[in-house]
Amino acid sequence: MIEGNFADRLLEAVEAKRSFVVVGLDPDYERIPPAVREAHPRRAYDSEGEMKAACFDEFLTGLLDCLADDAVAVKPQIAYFEALGAAGYELYERVVRSAGANGYLVIADVKRGDIGSTAEAYAHAHLDAAGADAVTVNPYFGTDSLEPFFRRSREEGKGVFVLVKTSNPSSAELQDLELATGETLFERVATMVDAWGSRSRGSRGYSSIGAVVGGTHRSQGAALRRLVPGVPFLVPGYGAQGAKAEDLAGLFDAQGTGAVVNSARAILYAYEKRPGIAWQDAARSETREMKAALWRAAGRG
Repeated sequence: MIEGNFADRLLEAVEAKRSFVVVGLDPDYERIPPAVREAHPRRAYDSEGEMKAACFDEFLTGLLDCLADDAVAVKPQIAYFEALGAAGYELYERVVRSAGANGYLVIADVKRGDIGSTAEAYAHAHLDAAGADAVTVNPYFGTDSLEPFFRRSREEGKGVFVLVKTSNPSSAELQDLELATGETLFERVATMVDAWGSRSRGSRGYSSIGAVVGGTHRSQGAALRRLVPGVPFLVPGYGAQGAKAEDLAGLFDAQGTGAVVNSARAILYAYEKRPGIAWQDAARSETREMKAALWRAAGRG
């Protein structure tokens, strides 16, 4: 069944919720609220993986329930689920379904990148079987490694976010290398993303093939916005990694849209810095503060 263009759905969600917030679902057992951990003693489960999965389930369900009015999407990071074995992967699939039912777009942060039948299997696993709205992918193998994902974008309304300029400090080791043309490697990848998305453009002028652009690289991010105006950005690096709302102003277009911003630890574990209130309320307060700050940074209010 063909769904609406992913970029259109993403930008419509931004307008409907007046928010650019994506909540990264990166559950860390050691930082789960103590009350949640205490409700799931190890002796009640057959394995540590099952115990941790039960804790994650309660924690993430609580977050999904309380943040739906303020976040446009969630981004489950597959590594935290896979680390728990079968119970974790089953939880990942449940979280994807539950988030969709709660009105979020779901960006599966899987960073896959391989060739041939392997790429097809990855695309099927996360976009078909799990049912995510979009995935993150690594372009290092080139176009043929991404075609199974792109085909689902063109034919089924799915989204793809290609790693372009990541938020980690050592991203420069490869991504900032200068090519013979004078452009950097990340700029070349960005222009390829723009070309890859030419057959997946929606009614708002944006493609369903987007770019991951770290908010920790303020000037480079703004330059990329000018270079590829029709490419939506998924922006990590906000909050715990140091990027602030004002650093991201250049990643939005002239209409104050075109990007969504991920925060994980600052939202999930907001209760650690807000003693005396419930962890759900702490997460909601952190999300609303981020929402308002980004709206202002985009020139929207």
